[in-house]
This record gives sequence, structure tokens and C-alpha cells, in this order.
Amino acid sequence: MIDFTGKCVTVMGLGRFGGGLGVTRWLVAQGARVLVTDLQPAGKLTDLIESLSDLLAEGLVTLRLGEHREADFANCDLLIANPAVPRPWENAYLCAAREAGVEIRTEIGLLVSSLPSRQQVIGVTGSAGKSTTAAMIAHVLGACGQSVHLGGNIGGSLLGTLDAITPEDWVVLELSSAMLHWLGDWSPGVAVVTNCTTNHLDWHGSSEHYEQSKRRILASQKEGDRAILGPTLGGWATSPGVQRVVLPEGAGVEGIAVPGSHNALNAAMACAVVEVLWEHGGRDARPTVLEVVRTFGGLPHRLCLLGECGGIRYYDDSKSTTPEATLLALKSFEERGELGRVHLIAGGSDKGSDLTPIASRAEQLAGFYCIGTTGHGLASAAGKHG
Repeated sequence: MIDFTGKCVTVMGLGRFGGGLGVTRWLVAQGARVLVTDLQPAGKLTDLIESLSDLLAEGLVTLRLGEHREADFANCDLLIANPAVPRPWENAYLCAAREAGVEIRTEIGLLVSSLPSRQQVIGVTGSAGKSTTAAMIAHVLGACGQSVHLGGNIGGSLLGTLDAITPEDWVVLELSSAMLHWLGDWSPGVAVVTNCTTNHLDWHGSSEHYEQSKRRILASQKEGDRAILGPTLGGWATSPGVQRVVLPEGAGVEGIAVPGSHNALNAAMACAVVEVLWEHGGRDARPTVLEVVRTFGGLPHRLCLLGECGGIRYYDDSKSTTPEATLLALKSFEERGELGRVHLIAGGSDKGSDLTPIASRAEQLAGFYCIGTTGHGLASAAGKHG
């Protein structure tokens, strides 16, 4: 652990999911003096600023909003980088910190280095399904009487709850490819990878770098650790002595509450993880695990049924930020014979992904409404298909 007493720490970005807010409050509690710098103006960060009002009033936190200044990155004892910043190896502000010899960490890096037991950490990654799979694992463990903490890319920060995490507790972390890049040679005691398809080229610069970052979750595992891999990842290598489980093609759990065969596979991944954990305890986990995973009601913004009005069902799948995830959502309705009734609203920022597979489904939908930076290209490509 670093002694933060009196240290000057710059936090790069408050972040949309609470990581920057959480690490800021934690650092202050450790005795640090914190400067938070964010490119967004104050008007777009109102709620987050309000959450820091007590620390701002006491002068424990300083805000620099609407801009970054190189001096804030070069003249500090420690920099907490925002893992969402693309291609951090060429970011001017991060480069300024490196040139000045400033140590750079991330919120997730501080967390894993502070946890009481790496063996009790279940790290979950994948191009699609990682959030739901992580939440399902935590749901099953909790329902079966285990003490479990869920965090990472799914939102919020577990730093503030470190005092409540014992060496016997399970910690489930959803880990993005960016987080894994920053974590370097750290791997969890239980590594879970749902799948891997090209994604986030805007951040990584190449599909090779993206996959390399994903594989880091396995790279530093040790003898006695466990690795649970999705059906398409049988070729991924694991370290000697690691217990390895690869789910078979067609794996899934029937009768789950959330729709879609992809969620049935997510449920099977979660069950496989819990069964591996209990395998050496002599407990027949499967009947209990299957019963419990079927009670999982889903996550907000992930094919979440908002309600029904006038015979129309409204689903929020706004966490579907990749073409693969959107296609899985459409497939879940296709499996129910309802694809022709779907009105799809899609589009957003341009991450360099190939959106043609989504556009090609347009002729099978009841309506296709294109928004955001990618909207025009989506509409143009969809026009070629009807």
C-alpha cells in the first residue's frame, strides 16, 4: 500500500460510472490532497460535483473543469488515469506525466492491489456478456449464502468498501480490455472470458492489441487458479497448473428470466464458475445453482423491459455499445418469432466498428431509426438492404 498522507494526487476524469468519484473520496480518506481534472465543463458534471460538495467545501478537493493542463499532470506525486482515455501511450497529458517521472495508476489498479486475497477475486471479461455474467455470478453466490462484492467496469468503486471485504469474501470484477491493459501483469484467481471479437479499435488501435489486452486476464495466473472460457475460446492458452474449463458449443440454461440464447449462455458461464468454486468442497452445487440463476432478473439498460403501453413493449438496451451486443439483442426477439415487430433505435459515437451487420438486418425490422455520429452511415448502409 502507498502512504498517501500529504501526497498531491491528480485524478484524470470524474468518469460517467462513478470510478473517478469513488477514487477521489477514497484518496482523501487516505490523507491525500486531490485535484480532479476533467475536459467536460461543470454544467455537464452537476450531479458528480454535488457528490463532492462536502470535500470541496473543506478544501480537500480542487476541480479543474473544461480543460486539462499539462502542469497538473507533471507536478503531482501520483496520477490516477482514466482507463477510458484511448491509446494512453500517446495521450499528451499522460506522456507529460511519464516524462516528469510521475507514477501512474488507475482506480482498478489501486483496488486489486488493496484487496486481501487475489485468489478470492473472480475477474470477468469478454466482448459481450461480461456485465450480465459477472452480475449472475454475484447473484448466485449471494443467494447461496456467500459474502460477495460486485464491482469494476459494471460501475461504481469498491475502494470505499475495502474495510468490509474480508479474506473469505468473494469479489466479482467486470474487467474491460482497457482496465486489463492498465493492470499489466496482474490476473485474478478465477478468470472468466465469455468471448472475444474485434472491438474498441478506437481505444486499442488494432484488433491484435485488443485481443492481447483481453488475454492478460489469464497471463499471470498461477498454479491452483481457475480459468473458465466460453465455447469459442478453446484455443486460448492457460498457465501450467491452472484448472481449465471450456464450455461446450450450445451451452445454456433453460428457463431463465432474461430473454435470449446469449443470456442462456451467460447463465451457463455463471453456473460453471460457481460449480468450479465448490467442486473441491464436496458439495453438489448444480441443482441449487440452476435454481438460483433462473431468478436473476437482469441488469438495467441491458435488454431491460421498461414497460408496456398500448400493446407496445419498450426495451432499454442502451448498454449495447457494440455491434455484436446489438445483434444478440435482435436475435433474442428472432428466437421468439418477433423480429418483424421490432422498431430499432441505434447509433452513437464512432468506435471504428463495422456496423454493416446491423444495417443488413434493417429489412427484417418493422422500423430502423438511426441516431448519433454513426447515424448517417447506418441509414445509408441500411438503404441498400430495403
